[in-house]
Amino acid sequence: MSAIPHVLVVEDDLKIAQLLLDYLRNDGLKASTMTDGLLALDQIKAEEPDLVILDLMLPGLDGLGVCRAVRQFSEVPILMLTARVDEVDRLLGLNTGADDYVCKPFSPREVVARVRALLRRSSGQVRSATTPIWLVDDSGMRITWRGQALQLTLLEFRMLRLLLSQPGRVFSRAQLLDAAHIDLRDVNDRAIDSHVKNMRRKLAVVEAGRDIIVSVYGVGYRLDEPHAD
Repeated sequence: MSAIPHVLVVEDDLKIAQLLLDYLRNDGLKASTMTDGLLALDQIKAEEPDLVILDLMLPGLDGLGVCRAVRQFSEVPILMLTARVDEVDRLLGLNTGADDYVCKPFSPREVVARVRALLRRSSGQVRSATTPIWLVDDSGMRITWRGQALQLTLLEFRMLRLLLSQPGRVFSRAQLLDAAHIDLRDVNDRAIDSHVKNMRRKLAVVEAGRDIIVSVYGVGYRLDEPHAD
């Protein structure tokens, strides 16, 4: 990663693109923009940006097509933008290779925060130099957080393990239930919400004052990476 990370914004709405450029640059990042999917794909190959913000609907080649093509040659973090909440479930069910999703209208500050989290993860800065923030022991079905073992049920362990597998990514309730090996026909949304509430309570013992598991309205949950102390 370069000294000043370069974020490429691929967005054909010029007002949105400029808004993102302003906020990213004000946060100390280098930012540029393109409006065409095919041209952006060539640009990503040529310049290798540190992160790509990618709109779903683009001329030339749509965001899903660009994302799949990029994954053939690069692991650059990709933050996908979509104007429709119901598209998120479809995105989550596809192997697009995107790292995170944001629905329009969005808060530019939230986008910058997501960008910073993805950049930290890609550069390996989310953990301290000596001790990992969390450790997942699959054989023992235990998760240790900042050196403390969380007292999780089997279902909570499986769901938290999924959230930890891709911090910052939104997982639908169905995906969390599937990870927990629960028959979806016999479970409603309140059941998954109850399990998440219990996980939050147990995490709060270690991460006092920090909401690690975040609700995404109408979609599901994501785990926001804590800062290494």
